[in-house]
Amino acid sequence: MNTLVLGGSVFVGRRLVEMLVAGGHQVTVLNRGRTPSELPGGVQHLVADRTDRQSMRAALDTSTWDAIFDVSGFVMAAGGSDVDDLLDLVDGSVGHYVYVSSIMAYDQHRVGVMPWTEEMPTDASGPSTYGGFKAMAEAAMLDRHRRTGFPVTVVRPAAIYGPYNNIYDMETPMFLRLLRHLPILLPHEGLVAGSYGHVVDLVALMIATIGQPAALGEVFNVTAEAVTSRRYIDVLSAIVGIDADVRMVPHSSLSGLPGRVFCHLFSDRHHAVLSTDKARRLLGFQPTFGFESGHRDTYRWFCDQGWADLDHALADPVWHASWDFAAEAVAAEQLAPGPAVRR
Repeated sequence: MNTLVLGGSVFVGRRLVEMLVAGGHQVTVLNRGRTPSELPGGVQHLVADRTDRQSMRAALDTSTWDAIFDVSGFVMAAGGSDVDDLLDLVDGSVGHYVYVSSIMAYDQHRVGVMPWTEEMPTDASGPSTYGGFKAMAEAAMLDRHRRTGFPVTVVRPAAIYGPYNNIYDMETPMFLRLLRHLPILLPHEGLVAGSYGHVVDLVALMIATIGQPAALGEVFNVTAEAVTSRRYIDVLSAIVGIDADVRMVPHSSLSGLPGRVFCHLFSDRHHAVLSTDKARRLLGFQPTFGFESGHRDTYRWFCDQGWADLDHALADPVWHASWDFAAEAVAAEQLAPGPAVRR
C-alpha cells in the first residue's frame, strides 16, 4: 500500500509511520520539516507547509495514494488554512483518507452527559479554537464525501497516551510526581471521568479502516476504558510502586490556586466519556491495551528513556504543555489544612 502521512514527526504520526513500515507499506511523510525526527529507513520525506497552497501543490499535484493519514490538522487552528484547498488537491487521487480529529470536536457544553456518541452536536466555535477547527474540518470532509464520494473516515480519539506522547501534562509528570514523592493535587473530589486510549490502538484502528466500505463517510470514536481522576492516580501509583501523596482541592479553593497546578485532564471540562460501540459494531474494534496495561507499557518506555532522572521540565512547541512542580508545591501549601490522602 502506497501511503502518505501528513505530519509524521511526533507522537501519533511517528507511531503511525513505524507501524506502516513494519506492515510492509510504502510510506511518505509530508510536514514542514521543523520538528527534528528520525524517520525509519526507506521513508520518503516531502517538505511543505499545508497553510501554503503553492507549496502543497508543488509537493502533491501529480501524486496518487492508496491512503492518506492526516495527523497534522492542529497547525491550522493557529495559522489558518482553507481545508477545501487540500481536499481539492487530493480528491480523485487517494483511495482512502483518514482524518484524526479529537474528542474536543464535540460541543463541550455537554460535559457531564455520558457517553458521547458520534451523532451528538459538535463544536461551533469556528477555526480559531482547537475543537472548533477539528469540527469544521470534519464537516468539510464529510460534506465532500456526500457531494463527490470523497473516501474519508474520521476518527475521534479521547485522551491519547503512550510512548512519544508530546503533551507533557499527562503521564510523564505523574510518573515523576510519584517517583519524587511530590504532592498530587486532585480537584472535584477525584470524580472527573474521562476516556483514555493507547496510541497503538488508535493507530491500529486507523490502518485497519483502509479498504473497509463500512468506514467510508463515517465518524468513529476511538479509545479504551474510562476512569475517574482518582482511579488514574491509583493505577499509576500501583505501576510505579509508590504511594501517592494526594491533596484534595476543595472547590472553594480552585479560583485561588496559581496557574495550572494539576493535570488538565482532571478539570471539569474534561468530564466526558466516549462510546466506542459504533467502531466495535462496524469495524470490529477491540483495544489491545486496557488502562493499566497501557500505562505499564508506557512506564517501561519512560524508564528506558532515562526520564526518571529528568532534571528539567519538558515542553513541546505545538502544545506548550508542561509542568511546574514548584508552583504545585506552593499550591499545596495554600490549601486548607488537613491530612494528605495516601493512596
